[in-house]
Formats: sequence, structure tokens, C-alpha cells
Amino acid sequence: MGAPQAIVFFLILLQTCKTAAQHEEWNSATATYTKETNGSIIIEGACGYGDLHRATYGKYSAGLSTMLFNRGSTCGACFELRCVDHILWCRPGSPSVILTATDFCPPNYGLSSDYGGWCNFPKEHFEMSEAAFVEIAERRADLVPVQYRRVKCERRGGLRFTVSGSSHFYQVLVTNVGLDGEVIAVKVKGSKTGWIPMARNWGQNWQSNVNLTGQPLSFEVTTSNRKTLTSYNVAPANWQFGQTYEGKQF
Repeated sequence: MGAPQAIVFFLILLQTCKTAAQHEEWNSATATYTKETNGSIIIEGACGYGDLHRATYGKYSAGLSTMLFNRGSTCGACFELRCVDHILWCRPGSPSVILTATDFCPPNYGLSSDYGGWCNFPKEHFEMSEAAFVEIAERRADLVPVQYRRVKCERRGGLRFTVSGSSHFYQVLVTNVGLDGEVIAVKVKGSKTGWIPMARNWGQNWQSNVNLTGQPLSFEVTTSNRKTLTSYNVAPANWQFGQTYEGKQF
């Protein structure tokens, strides 16, 4: 690892530790919004959630800059944002919104970090849906200063496991994760196997090469606060690829 890469890795690690230690403290960042036809972000995004309305995140979703995205491990985490220090753009009283990290806001080093390159490293930036943005700031604002902090995720229903792949490539998308929201480990168990650790494929998609066809499936999910939740027999023995199954909730 060269010196520049080492510095980038160290700064991301430092940000991860800071975020974990400062859940209740406000930190400074910036925010913009992306225009969508229905006012919310519904594209698949770098976390792999697909249609964000079906994934229950809807308009309260955000793309995060490199510093906050942390190579995808922050997917599913919840942030409270409020617009501050701008009398023209911020809503009176600085109301806040709760957002879920669902996408990556890529850097654009061809532009200044103050104009267009808002997600350039090491900037801390949130790209919001237009519908969520106008709850904290004026629509005509291009870029606003914000404060953010990590908060617990409030979810309805249990964890959701969407199965995809083939008989020898088994992938599970984990969504609707409460409390910390940030999944760091997943295990799967069939009726004929022990607990099998799954590898992160991308975002919150986790994979295994074990053939689990015809077996009821149980899942063990661990979040970044080191809490583990086990949901037994979530999917029946006749589970199908492309289906979503619901387990317990933190």
C-alpha cells in the first residue's frame, strides 16, 4: 500500500471511529439534492437495495461521499440532518430529517470541492432526494451547510432477506435493519448445515457458494454495535430465488 492509499485508509478509519464514538454529537458537512421524477431517489444505488420504496427507505435516502460511505459498510445506517448557518437557504428553526445511507456519491476531481465536486475526498457530504431536502432547506439552494449525527434506525416489521443467485451462487440482500442499521456480518444455516459465514459481495448483498436448495434457511445478522440477532427458519424448504422473507427485528 502506497503512502496516498495509506493516508486515505487512515482517514476513513478515523471517521469510522469518530462516528461510532459520537452518535449523539453533531458534526459538520454539506448537502445537495438530486432531482427525480417523483421527488425521491428510487435508483438502485451502490448499496444494492433496488427500488427504495419497496425497501421501505423511500425519499428519506441519501448518497454519501467517500469519507462517510466507508466502502459500503455504512449502507443502512441512519443519520439525522439539519441545515445550519445560512439565513437564506435554511428553514426557520433548523428542522431535521432522518435519512438512511443507500448510495455512494462519487467524487468529481475535475471540479472544485466548493462547486460541483462536493463529494471529493475528504469532504463529508450527503446527496439527498429533493423531497427530503426541501424539508430542511429552500429548493433553490444548490448547496447548504448541515450538521449530522448517527441515530438509531426506527423500522417497521422485521429484517428482510431477499434471495438471489443460482444453486451454486447464493446471495442475500439484507434490508430494513433497525437500531444501528449497519450490518457487518451475516451467517446462514440450512437444515443440513451448520452456520456458514457469508462474504460481503457489494453494499448489503452477502454471498455464499454453498448449495442450500431444499433446506429451510436461518440467518444470523451482526451490526456494527456488535449486537447479533438470529432468525430461525425464515425461509421455508421450498424457498425461491427472487423472493423476500422476513425475520426478527433488533
